Amino acid sequence: MAAQGGPANPDYYKPPVQVSADWANPAVVGLMGFGTTTMVAGMAIASNGGWNYVGNDPVFGMATFFGGAAQLIAGIIAMRKGEIFAGSAFMGYGSFWLAFTAFLLWYPSATNTLHMYDVAMFMIVWTLFTLAFLVNAPKHGVGIFVVFLLLFIAFVLLSYDFWYLGGGNTVSNGLWQATGIETFIDGLVAWFVATGILTNANYGRRVIPI
Repeated sequence: MAAQGGPANPDYYKPPVQVSADWANPAVVGLMGFGTTTMVAGMAIASNGGWNYVGNDPVFGMATFFGGAAQLIAGIIAMRKGEIFAGSAFMGYGSFWLAFTAFLLWYPSATNTLHMYDVAMFMIVWTLFTLAFLVNAPKHGVGIFVVFLLLFIAFVLLSYDFWYLGGGNTVSNGLWQATGIETFIDGLVAWFVATGILTNANYGRRVIPI
């Protein structure tokens, strides 16, 4: 059995991180929380285009406990390990899922057409947040860069969709489905990167390229 504690190649991580004797790499939990919740949310968004596969309830559950709380804890651990990029991202998007869930549950008027500008502004702010990480993502490998690139596009699409709704317009089913599919793919890429980190660390060599 391969020794635990990370890949045999010290240059595997980009950039290298210091191994802690107390805490394992929180990236698997953080990316899995983000990725799986984003996939469910993507299907819910696509369902607005008439697919009717996934409603909001499973999104709220995932966003509260896995995408929200678990990802937030992963971010705290990453910060403690000195990983400012991963820690800030996990804490940020963990807070996003909690805030968005609270926003929709505690502010029922957010679902009314006249208040779609509120949702749009919420998405615009998170588009800017994501842009800051997209600029820095190339330093952390191709997989992470693709995650943030797709996430940035998803937030741009969501910002447009809700802003368009705020004007009393109707977003076409095709646009909702395109937004949902793009969001789902982003979550799938995050899941793939998390699977790569977990597998490569477990086997002590690069089994999955990420």
